[in-house]
Amino acid sequence: MYEREKDLIDAFVRRQLDRRELLKQLGMMGVAAGLGGTLLGMTQSRALAADFDWQAHKGKSLKLLLNKHPYADAMIANLQAFKDLTGIEVTYDVFPEDVYFDKVTAALSSGSSEYDAFMTGAYMTWTYGPAGWCTDLNEWIKDPAKTNPNYAWDDVLEGVRKSCAWSGQPGAPLGSDDAKQWCIPWGFEQNNITYNKVMFDKVGVSAPQNLDELLATAAKLTKDVGNNVYGVGVRGSRSWATIHPGFLSAYANFDQKDLNLSADGKLSAAMNTAESKDFHKKWVQMIQESGPKDWSTYTWYQVGTDLGAGASAMIFDADILGYFQNGGTKEAGNLAFHGFKANPAAAAPTPNIWIWSLAMSSFAKDKDATWYFLQWASSVEHAIFGATKMDFVNPVRNAVWKDEIFVEKLKKYPGYFEMFTASAPGASIKFTPQPLFFDLTTEWAATLQKMVAKEVPVDEGLDVLAESINGQLKEAGLG
Repeated sequence: MYEREKDLIDAFVRRQLDRRELLKQLGMMGVAAGLGGTLLGMTQSRALAADFDWQAHKGKSLKLLLNKHPYADAMIANLQAFKDLTGIEVTYDVFPEDVYFDKVTAALSSGSSEYDAFMTGAYMTWTYGPAGWCTDLNEWIKDPAKTNPNYAWDDVLEGVRKSCAWSGQPGAPLGSDDAKQWCIPWGFEQNNITYNKVMFDKVGVSAPQNLDELLATAAKLTKDVGNNVYGVGVRGSRSWATIHPGFLSAYANFDQKDLNLSADGKLSAAMNTAESKDFHKKWVQMIQESGPKDWSTYTWYQVGTDLGAGASAMIFDADILGYFQNGGTKEAGNLAFHGFKANPAAAAPTPNIWIWSLAMSSFAKDKDATWYFLQWASSVEHAIFGATKMDFVNPVRNAVWKDEIFVEKLKKYPGYFEMFTASAPGASIKFTPQPLFFDLTTEWAATLQKMVAKEVPVDEGLDVLAESINGQLKEAGLG
C-alpha cells in the first residue's frame, strides 16, 4: 500500500474522517471500489485490534446455538473476521424459530456444556437468569483487562441496554443499579406502523396520528381499497406475542401498565382500570371492523405475509417486519413507515420492543474466550458490517445510525430512518419483569380473543382476567 493511502486509512482509524469520505478519497486516488472495500475491512480490523490483545485465547474453540435469522446470517457471513482476529475457532448449530427455544431450554436445563453462547430474547432471561442458566456479564463488561477499551458499551441505546438487565426481584425496574446484565443486545424491533402508500393514496388517507385516527383510517381502507383488502394487520394467536407488539406499544403510550407494584413489593393486575377498559374497547373494535377474518390465528408470519402480498393495507407491528416485506414481495417498493403515537397527548412514540440478544451459558467451557466472541459480535465494527453489507436491522448501536452509508441504504425504505429516530428514545420493554410473564400474557391474549369473538364484554372480560391474575400472583407468593 502506498504511503498516502496508509495516511488516509490512519486518519480514519483516528476518527478524523468518516467511512464515506475515506471511500471517496480512495476513489479519487484511483483505488477501485472493490479494493476500497477490502482496505476498509482491513482498516476496521486494525481499529478493532488496537490497544487490546485479541489473541489471548488463540487456539481455543467455541460452539454457538443460533436461531435462523438475518442477524445470525450477518454474523456467519463475517465470522472469518473474528477467527482471523482472535485465532479462536467457532462452530455453530442453527435451528428455525419454531423449535429454537425448545433447543435452548433443553440445553440449559440439562446443564449441557455443548454450547458456550446462544441467541435469546430479553424476556427469556427472566427465566434463564434466576434459574442460574446464563451468566451475569457485568463481570466481563466492567473488567478492563478482558474488554477492548474501544468496546463503547455506552454507545448501545440506553433503553435497549437496560432492557436486558434485571436484578431478579419481581417487579423491580429493568436496568436498575443492582441489575445483572443477563444478555448483550444485538438487534431489536420497535413496534410501529408500516403502510402501503399506493393503497393509502388510492383512498385518499394519510398515516394515522393517534389511536382514533388508526381506527377510522383502517375502516376506510377496508371499505374502499377493494379486492378484499383489510385495513390493519395485528397479531392474534393465543400467545404472549400477541400482547407485546402494537397492542402494548399503544397501551403504554396511554400510560397503562400490565401490573402494579405496591410499596411492600407485591404485584397485582393493572389491566381492569377505566382507562385500560377504554383502550381495550377501541382495540377490539379495530380488529372486528378492520382486521383479518381469521385474526385469532395470526402470528408474526401471517401479519407480514399479508402486508407483502397486498392482502392488508398496513400493519401495527415490528418495524423490521415491514422492512423485510419491502423487498422480494408483491408490494415491495410500495411500503412506507411511520413512528406511531397512539395517545394524542403523548410527547412521542413509546414502542415496546423485542431484542435479539446474545447470552453466555453458565455451563460454557471457557467463559473468557466466550466473552471475546460476545464483545466482537456486539461491537460497532461488526454492527456496521451487518448493517451496510447485510440485513442487520435494527442495530442497537448509536454509531451505526450515524453511519452515512447505512443511512443512505435506508432511503429505499420511505420514512424508516425518521420512524426509527422518532421512536428510539422511547423504546424499551414495557412489561413488568416477573417469573409468571409467559403464563399471564398468554392468558391476556386468550381474553382478547374472547372479546373480539364477542364471547365476553370487554369490562367483564378484564375484571375476570384481573381476578385470575391476582390469584396466580398470590399463589406464587408474588401478590
